[in-house]
Amino acid sequence: MAQQAKGEFDVNRTSAPALDGGDGTAIGHNRFDKRFHGPLDATSVVQMLMVGTEVPGSAAYVAIERIAGTLDGRGGSFHLQHNGTMARGAASLSVTVVPDSGTGALAGLSGHMAIDIVDGKHFYTFDYVLDAVE
Repeated sequence: MAQQAKGEFDVNRTSAPALDGGDGTAIGHNRFDKRFHGPLDATSVVQMLMVGTEVPGSAAYVAIERIAGTLDGRGGSFHLQHNGTMARGAASLSVTVVPDSGTGALAGLSGHMAIDIVDGKHFYTFDYVLDAVE
């Protein structure tokens, strides 16, 4: 049965040295440390790579995030895969649980997370299913 967890999270960004994308192209690299509040009571580390284009408002990022803590009281960890694009200012973001990445009481977890930033505050909506692993 699908469930939903909603809450706020704090985030701190640390810039890492850019990576060489070839032919003088720099790929930005950042680490984010997050603290989730609410039904998802957890911490996470995100490793993000991003690149912009010469067209204003066009860019992309990919990231892997490891979350550890509790989800509705169930302890464990899991990974999220982020895929974000900006096409001339129009944003698209997909944040998906990596299949079979759940551990502990979160084994069998699947789902998607939406991230919203309102007045400088970060919010999550996590739609998920927790199937028993056999």
